[in-house]
Amino acid sequence: MKRRFLVSAAVVTVLIAAASLSTIAVAGQARSAANGAATTYTPPRTSDGQPDLQGFWTNAGYTPLERPDNITKEFFTPEEAAAFERTFVEYEAAQTVPGTILDVHYDHTQFGLDRSVAGYSSNVRTSLIVDPPNGKLPPLSAEGQRRAAERAEARKRMGGPYDAAENMELDDRCIIMDRNGPPMMYGNYNNTYQILQTPGYAMILAEMLHDARIVPLDDRPALPESVRQWTGVRRGHWEGDTLVVETTNLNGKNPFRGLSTEKMRVTERFTRIDAETIRYQFTVDDPGTWSRPWSGEMPMKKTIGPIFEHACHEGNYGMYNILAGARAEEKKAAEEAAKNTSGSK
Repeated sequence: MKRRFLVSAAVVTVLIAAASLSTIAVAGQARSAANGAATTYTPPRTSDGQPDLQGFWTNAGYTPLERPDNITKEFFTPEEAAAFERTFVEYEAAQTVPGTILDVHYDHTQFGLDRSVAGYSSNVRTSLIVDPPNGKLPPLSAEGQRRAAERAEARKRMGGPYDAAENMELDDRCIIMDRNGPPMMYGNYNNTYQILQTPGYAMILAEMLHDARIVPLDDRPALPESVRQWTGVRRGHWEGDTLVVETTNLNGKNPFRGLSTEKMRVTERFTRIDAETIRYQFTVDDPGTWSRPWSGEMPMKKTIGPIFEHACHEGNYGMYNILAGARAEEKKAAEEAAKNTSGSK
């Protein structure tokens, strides 16, 4: 039932190895407007004179958060990027073949949900992380190492993921997902966002879980630290043509990358760099987890609306079925053990 950001580390390693045979050794660093190049684009304006970011956008892509170990440059050439992406597209298309590594339960291609057809955003970066320059997450701080060890021990005490509903991931339980942010990470499907603006506010509606982040753009004070929310408390302002959103007051129950604390501060920047693209940049600052702040960016491409309701809880039969299946397997194992014990007497 995993709906994780990209695919497993093992799968990424296999795909990157395949792609590297023909593409990664090529020299050169290509930049595009979607990846930070300077442009002279003047965005349209809203009725109150602010840059117009409104519409439907997708951040769907194949670029990993961290740069793979066998890639040493920041940018692919367009040809390298196309070959790298094609490897993933072919991999997704093969998921309907029995015996392949992907579970056909999530047949994204059959229903037009895979990233290659769902408004995919091309990106020539080799990682979403742009700082540190090596494209990797910074080392854990001393507190981060301690908390990671404590969480690992806590998970052991909880038992297996299918021993209880509470042991399953938050996205499996339809509570919150990476798409909601902050920062907003794409997944295998449902990567559309709708941005609306009114005087004094901006709203970002995520397709996944139809969660709306309402961002006040006035000078109202931050809420007390005692007020904490799943996606934090947001305050926004304009820096030129860039919408800057600062998020604090997270509740710590949805740790980013399984590690972040309730003290995490995320700064997001939305800049419309052409008629079809928003440059989305983010900085994560959490001394309780990482030894230094780190930053990333990705393009958000214009796509087709509207966004329909994502009724995750209402359609979440998989969670019940998995738990019921686990109990049935346990019962069968117990009956077999009892039968073997009885037969040995």
